[in-house]
Amino acid sequence: MRIRSGVVLIEDGNVALIERYRDGAHYYVFPGGGVDEGETPEGAAVREMDEETGLRVAIKRKLVEIHFGVSMQHYFLAERIGGVFGAGQGEEYTHSDPNHPEQGIYIPIWMPVTELPQHDNIYPADVAALVVNSTREGWPATPIVVEERVQ
Repeated sequence: MRIRSGVVLIEDGNVALIERYRDGAHYYVFPGGGVDEGETPEGAAVREMDEETGLRVAIKRKLVEIHFGVSMQHYFLAERIGGVFGAGQGEEYTHSDPNHPEQGIYIPIWMPVTELPQHDNIYPADVAALVVNSTREGWPATPIVVEERVQ
């Protein structure tokens, strides 16, 4: 089973995202990546956030668990405890090359939460919708579980 962890970080009405260009596609994802052997999903989320954005975060709570075929994704609400946004040193961030689009380009950005509904290319869409709804109505008391169908 493949496991991925991601971070939801909101500051001043903006959410941290990674803008991606890969193989002709343009989209946004929440910072995160694969859980390494022996690593917890929370630990992976913290590590990936640092690698991809340059920010050190503390996990506040689990928001979403997504089951998709043979993979599982965990998303955590976090708060910044240090670092500099845009100073990520992860391999995917430091080795992206605009001249080789098959490698992909990673650009950490802040997007206003109010703009999320205007984009149909933010993944996972369930997490983006949760961010929009929860900033207005409050976060759910327990993590949401989403079962995605494999096409």
